[in-house]
Amino acid sequence: MPDPVRKRVPIVVDVTVDAPVEAVWAAVTDWERQSEWMIGTTVRGTTNGGVGLGGGIEAWTGLGRGNRRGFIDTMVITEWEPPYRCAVLHTGRVVRGTGLFEVFALPAGRSRFVWSEELELPLGLVGRIGWPLVKPAMAAGVRASLNKLARAVEAEHGDGVA
Repeated sequence: MPDPVRKRVPIVVDVTVDAPVEAVWAAVTDWERQSEWMIGTTVRGTTNGGVGLGGGIEAWTGLGRGNRRGFIDTMVITEWEPPYRCAVLHTGRVVRGTGLFEVFALPAGRSRFVWSEELELPLGLVGRIGWPLVKPAMAAGVRASLNKLARAVEAEHGDGVA
């Protein structure tokens, strides 16, 4: 349930991948390997290995490798429709809101991966004032991460272009 004190803000980033939907889905839902492409984040499946409705996921986000300064983002899977859609509810103290991974089939064996979040801003007024400054950096980090994901999937699966 949304916190009435926290303002919700959207963030949406997408990438086109020269690989089929199944390859993209496999990569984005391999939680333990997400740290290979997601900047500053280490992820693991918890409940049910992070698979299926009700599965749990835990992400540690911090700056730099081995840095103890960061936070845990806990999530519960609320929708699981392989290989197209995974929705989560962020349940942590710092990150709250919803997240959605969607994979769309494109012509010639290509895919479009969309990462979207509707986050509840923490820190009250400070969070609302700071969000316009933080959002561009966060979007740039997610965009860079998704580009790295696309390159990794394409390298592993060859280009999907016929």
